[in-house]
Amino acid sequence: MNPWQEVVECIEGRYDDDLMDVLASLSELGRQVVAAQLPRYLADRLAQGWESRWSVEAQARGFRLAGAACFTRPAQVATWLSRRELRQVPDPRLDAERIRSLVRDRPQEWRTDLALRLVQRLRRPADRWGRPGVPPGWELAAGLLVETGSEPPEADMFVEGWVRQASATRRQNGGRAAIGDDPLLDVMVPRLFRAAGVAAALNRDREWAPETSLVSELAALGDSGRLKRQDLIDGCAARFLAGGDAEELRPFVTLWTELRPSSAEVPLLDFVRLLPSAASPFVQMALDALRRADDEGLLGDELFAEAVHALAFRPEKKFVTAALRWIARSAAGDRAAGRAGGALAALAMVFGHEDATLQGRAVRLAVALAPHADPLAAEEVRAAAGGLASELRERIAATFGEVTVEEPEDPPPAAALTVAPLPGLLPPITSAKELAVELDRPLWPEKPAAFERILAALVELTHRDRAAVVAALTPWRRRAWTEPFDPHIYVYGISGFDQAARSLLSRAALAVVSPEESKALTGLLADYQREHPPYDRSIQVLVQRRLREVLSMLEAGRSMPLLLATPTAATGHVDPDILIDRMERLEGAEPLPADFHQALLRLPRTVDPATVVRAERLTSQAGRRLAALLRDGGLPDPTVTSGVEGRRYSSGMYGGEMVIQRMRPRVTPPPGVPEEIRKLWTVETDQVSGAYAHETVWWPIIMPSHRDVVAAYLLESGPWPAHGDDHQMEALRMLVHGDGPVGAAVAGAIVCVMAHARPARRAAATDALITLAARDEVPAAEIGRLLVEMAVADRLKLNRAVTVLDDAVRAGAHASVWSILAEALPALLPAAGERPRAGLGDLLAVGARAAALAGARADIPELAAIATRRGGSRVVEEARRLHLRLSA
Repeated sequence: MNPWQEVVECIEGRYDDDLMDVLASLSELGRQVVAAQLPRYLADRLAQGWESRWSVEAQARGFRLAGAACFTRPAQVATWLSRRELRQVPDPRLDAERIRSLVRDRPQEWRTDLALRLVQRLRRPADRWGRPGVPPGWELAAGLLVETGSEPPEADMFVEGWVRQASATRRQNGGRAAIGDDPLLDVMVPRLFRAAGVAAALNRDREWAPETSLVSELAALGDSGRLKRQDLIDGCAARFLAGGDAEELRPFVTLWTELRPSSAEVPLLDFVRLLPSAASPFVQMALDALRRADDEGLLGDELFAEAVHALAFRPEKKFVTAALRWIARSAAGDRAAGRAGGALAALAMVFGHEDATLQGRAVRLAVALAPHADPLAAEEVRAAAGGLASELRERIAATFGEVTVEEPEDPPPAAALTVAPLPGLLPPITSAKELAVELDRPLWPEKPAAFERILAALVELTHRDRAAVVAALTPWRRRAWTEPFDPHIYVYGISGFDQAARSLLSRAALAVVSPEESKALTGLLADYQREHPPYDRSIQVLVQRRLREVLSMLEAGRSMPLLLATPTAATGHVDPDILIDRMERLEGAEPLPADFHQALLRLPRTVDPATVVRAERLTSQAGRRLAALLRDGGLPDPTVTSGVEGRRYSSGMYGGEMVIQRMRPRVTPPPGVPEEIRKLWTVETDQVSGAYAHETVWWPIIMPSHRDVVAAYLLESGPWPAHGDDHQMEALRMLVHGDGPVGAAVAGAIVCVMAHARPARRAAATDALITLAARDEVPAAEIGRLLVEMAVADRLKLNRAVTVLDDAVRAGAHASVWSILAEALPALLPAAGERPRAGLGDLLAVGARAAALAGARADIPELAAIATRRGGSRVVEEARRLHLRLSA
């Protein structure tokens, strides 16, 4: 039999064991024949479209075996095995064993060359489900290096691959990776401390099982003597000196902690020098080591002074507090005389801290150390005390001598509010060829502006020249859909295929190219939905209806000159004059119903009287409705309310219900609006069953003149914004750029995003506040009220709200932030005998900064009551500062 034919049959049938036998039996001439045919065969297969490409990837094992066995040069084999279509296989370890078996008769230099080339081609794989994958080709490269006794080259990705492989092995074994027997261990460990990217892999590994992580196993090997413990300690120290952010240093901090170095093994000078600027995890670890060394008498007075001064310099309050505690413990008694000077220098720095509680503690410590202060230290304390509050300043003066009072500085000038505009709209698509290019781009994540642009072009270009559109989209049809076309795949193989906007848009294009195939799919989907009715919110149903009516029109072979509701502004608005131009182009024909209703919802809130006169000349029924609407001043606003209430939730597959306190919006439509819009403006359900968060990016452009209604849908959707994802955050950022009332629902959405656990997503609330503040539209009273309700219901941690409000103050929204806090603080301040809420001191500090920048003056009895209490707690100190600011 022809050797090439045998190889092809084994590849296509995925008979890998038979293929191994065939390849092993080939003569040199047979290998040459296969090597000559293989690249051409692969190229032909890949040119046949999406389905053939998928089958090539499924047959990658056979392609790899044939190439490894038959190509003659290491460079050819390495290039072949690293091809995108061939590098992923289900069992990389078995694949590596088979290839090593096929090339074992090659010279050692040949195999070493292949291994080095494979290492150079390693690429980081995409992590799936949060689990780190091994770089494709790593097992083969590592196996060849071990077999040939060659040392791995210096390559960061090879080191990262070693970590990922050990992690994967541990997961498969349900425990330890047993790396003590790894032949690469002694070469890899020193490189762990200098390879870029390895920290992320170590962190992921530790997240999976902290007790048996690779880091823990390295520490155990150091304790057992398999690895030199001092080498691990020195490696960690070198990594700390190289610097890096918290995530880059975290695994090495963990390793250091598990190695438990003695104080004699700690590079004390290096650790002290790193304290001012190193990442927080290292600073905490170094602080523990330094204090332990100090207790053992190994830290001299000079290093102690440098250490506490560095900690006092840090922006994190926890490290400033640690410095004060260390001073209180280690700068007293017999050591007070030698350490007073360094300690007082650090305390003088704390005098300028914005936290009044820390200032008070520093003053008390300075007074205690005063008997041991030399003239230079005393002068430094007096100079720093000039900006303290009068009570603290007087205590310093009574002990150290007269203090020159600093003239109170005016607050720094407030930042100018600046708002980045929304990205502009792209120009319309004007040719069928350009339409094909746009459809070939990924349709995920969904981008409404891009979808609107494609949909408008599909309708207009098909009406103008359907044959040209069919010709241009036919190659796209072959790539995007199965050949032969099987509608059952899309009904039962892809969940929600008739709900997602990206799928409906793709189906609309299919309806132009192949109406019969599209009809077959539509019929099956209709049958499926009768048995499995979908649940979608009314606002998303409008998106689907509009796409489906275009799809039905194109399936029926009909067309329209254009769509009415294609946005003319980035907010989603449609210019009224352009809308009238579009209706005039219909020449009296009625528009598509959902498209017409969408166009009405996208009208701005103010319309030029001349535009109303133009609308009166429209003759169609839809034209007369539009004219009447414009004549009456547009759509009336619904009533929107929001507050924190208990809500019932179905618990999904397990049955039953649970009640959770969360934001509850209600939208009530006014009388007389069209039925389709009445449904959109009704939000009143007690139970939420969830929604796809990615749909929310559509909502701001559906109703750009009704921001509070859109925000109500955001609050009503699940997962709600306090636990939402980037889609909901993007929706919040976008909706505030629109128009219309900004009330309880917008305020509720902002407060809920303030409660998000992730700072990057809380930033959406900051952005929304800044945008509204720049337009003087912040619903401050509502935000303050709902902030209190969420905090009282334990649905909002005040420290999270602090980060949002503080960032807004620094961006120039200080007046709005103060208005919010003026509403919220009286209800959040503790009554006599009550314990303050966590984070209240920080919230008061933000209030003081906002009030200072805004020049606010106010009489808040609840604040005055706290400010006059005795004691020096953080809440009392910050309340005094704010009270003084408001009554100055």
